[in-house]
Amino acid sequence: MAQEVRGVIAPGKNEPVRLETILVPDPGPGEAVVKIQACGVCHTDLHYKQGGINDDFPFLLGHEAAGVVESVGAGVTDVAPGDFVVLNWRAVCGACRACLRGRPQYCFDTHNARQKMTLKDGTELSPALGIGAFADKTLVAAGQCTKVDPAVSPAVAGLLGCGVMAGIGAALNTGQVGRGDAVAVIGCGGVGDAAVVGARLAGASKIIAVDIDDGKLTTALSMGATHTVNSRTADPVEAIRDLTGGFGADVVIEAVGRPETYKQAFYARDLAGTVVLVGVPTPEMTLELPLLDVFGRGGALKSSWYGDCLPSRDFPMLIDLHLQGRIDLAAFVTETIGIEDVESAFARMHAGDVLRSVVTL
Repeated sequence: MAQEVRGVIAPGKNEPVRLETILVPDPGPGEAVVKIQACGVCHTDLHYKQGGINDDFPFLLGHEAAGVVESVGAGVTDVAPGDFVVLNWRAVCGACRACLRGRPQYCFDTHNARQKMTLKDGTELSPALGIGAFADKTLVAAGQCTKVDPAVSPAVAGLLGCGVMAGIGAALNTGQVGRGDAVAVIGCGGVGDAAVVGARLAGASKIIAVDIDDGKLTTALSMGATHTVNSRTADPVEAIRDLTGGFGADVVIEAVGRPETYKQAFYARDLAGTVVLVGVPTPEMTLELPLLDVFGRGGALKSSWYGDCLPSRDFPMLIDLHLQGRIDLAAFVTETIGIEDVESAFARMHAGDVLRSVVTL
């Protein structure tokens, strides 16, 4: 029998979110119902609200979540009721061409729940990134549940579900930062600061944080940056070159998602260096670069989608490092809020006042 729970929906483009009663069906084959304990407020949820992803309104928002499996459907063996899990939006299929080549982190056919959650009047909801976790409970594909050590705070664990994993993975997985590398991170919000953490974890010798906000640069220093550049007052390309002996960084991570900052990243890298785009552009943005420069500078231009992560591998590892005190994931939690405060959290996010607001239930 379907359960009635509270959930935050985006009813239409740029309309204020609403707290509604939603119906969560019993899990079918390959599905699980998860009781949500915490869910971060991510920019991607704001993109859904603004119609920047698609127009499949109404959306059930929230995806950066952790909780406890309440029930599972037929055929589910990897998780069981009572398991503490982080939800992910890369539930690999195991059968697509990427999975069969041993590259499941690039799975082309990730799984979501087949059944739909609805409003009380039967209106079907589109869950953000196939999750929909601004709710007391949600229905997901069982493969979207990644078991981690329950000793961790749910407010911390849930952040791996999107932004923090995207940034750390951009450095570790996509950029493949190595020991002794010089790394520059352009844009020091939550994802950029996570890239700083990833670069430090990888053993980078120099981590240059670039932003237009001195407060964000101070935070980046606390996360492990060794140098900062305020690009309102200094040319970031020249500043990065000056800090790297005139050569440029080995890896430049662009965490803004704009053509202007991407060009800065492109010219701030060393010859044969790597640019990683992890900032999310909007559909109308275009990029123009001299093709001779693309050819002549060599190296690699990469996009990082979800930090090229494999949740079953990366989530437990990062939680263990946090519990060992080797990385401080709790530093990303600026505030905890109630489920009724999501709209105001979007405003604080837009103003740049927080790294992460986390809804606790």
